[in-house]
Amino acid sequence: MNEGNFRNNIQPGMLVKVVQKKHQRSGELTTGLVKAILTKSPQHPHGIKVKLDTGEVGRVKEILDEDE
Repeated sequence: MNEGNFRNNIQPGMLVKVVQKKHQRSGELTTGLVKAILTKSPQHPHGIKVKLDTGEVGRVKEILDEDE
């Protein structure tokens, strides 16, 4: 299971890779910092939906280490 599927693994300020709705077919990932967590449920099979600091919205596919 992807750690991006669980809300408690994601905090504002974390560096993540998300797939935006318009990129779901291609699977293109966007990297950014989490500004807000939009999914209310504790988990979601396609990834927790977040808003990045750029204003883009997507579902978390990967959580990157802060060291990267």
